[in-house]
Amino acid sequence: MAARTDLFQSPDYYNLDELLSEEHKLIREAVRNYVKKEISPIIEEYAQRAEFPQHIVKQLGELGCFGPTVPETYGGGGLDYISYGLMMQELERGDSGVRSTASVQGSLVMFPIYAYGNEEQRNKYLPKLANGEWLGCFGLTEPNHGSDPSSMLTNIKQDGDRVILNGAKMWISNAPFAQVAVVWAKDENNEIRGVIVERGMEGFTTPVTHGKWSLRASATGELVFDNVKVPRENILPNIKGLKGPLSCLTKARYGIAWGAIGAAMDCYDTALRYAKERIQFDKPIASFQLQQKKLAEMVTEITKAQLLVWRLGVLMNEGKATPQQVSMAKRNSCEIAANIARDARQILGGMGITGEYSIMRHMMNLESVITYEGTHDIHLLITGMDITGINAFK
Repeated sequence: MAARTDLFQSPDYYNLDELLSEEHKLIREAVRNYVKKEISPIIEEYAQRAEFPQHIVKQLGELGCFGPTVPETYGGGGLDYISYGLMMQELERGDSGVRSTASVQGSLVMFPIYAYGNEEQRNKYLPKLANGEWLGCFGLTEPNHGSDPSSMLTNIKQDGDRVILNGAKMWISNAPFAQVAVVWAKDENNEIRGVIVERGMEGFTTPVTHGKWSLRASATGELVFDNVKVPRENILPNIKGLKGPLSCLTKARYGIAWGAIGAAMDCYDTALRYAKERIQFDKPIASFQLQQKKLAEMVTEITKAQLLVWRLGVLMNEGKATPQQVSMAKRNSCEIAANIARDARQILGGMGITGEYSIMRHMMNLESVITYEGTHDIHLLITGMDITGINAFK
């Protein structure tokens, strides 16, 4: 397949760039240029082969896309949440799987080690995760426990100066190539604890998940623990209970809220350019009312979503954002992105299903993004519970 030239131009219908600092724009530009140069030319081929481009891990580390909000002391970027959001937007504009790799590394692996680990754990793991030397993964979802993680069966039992870990996790991004896994398991008091598991520990395997129609350029696998002996110093000391993994997911969902807009922007930009160039009935299809309706609705939804995540970023920076607000933004961005991908595919007609354009790949990827880290329905019920005070989960 011939390498695709990336002509992407970002829609900014409400001049939102005026709300960004010069640093924000420089960071966005750096990641956008990286995606144009390194991701767009290769990603269709990797997706067609269902293969993860492993070489990008080091590149993402060098670019500062891993743990951008983690302090520089530990190898992070020490940046604010709007910078983080813009990075995720640009990465997902390239591919949802690439953004997943960065989201998992920063929000689900580095964040818990930074927030809930001790100084020894931070110094041991964070710099190598930040620079891409190590890849990490996050083990919460189990074969029989997805939306209800409190029912997890994975467990640890004390055994002298170590714990014995048993259980399994499923749908784990980065798993097949990860050197480090932050795993959530129940202890003998039935309390959920975070444990850092390292590749090479006896009884720890990471079978690859095959046959995916979605996130094909992302590595997905299982984590299987068969009497894995983990040193006690690998337990995260400063957190107990479900609050630990859920706080990590809040950070990652925030990144998805920005990221999914990137996928939507790419689909819109592709459809707009195609509609202006494609001639039918002696004129460009952009001149027909129904195509204009699709394009106008796309840019409207993108603009609304941009305003939502920008405001959420301000609240995150001020330490005021609630998990419920993050849920609303994650759900909204995923919904508008999936709808935009579908409409964009229609504008391209038959060409929309080919790998010559990014739309079908985005559409398939978004089917995962709409489900992982809190399904579409669960996020709706989170908002429902927040506004009514009544729990509809149980």
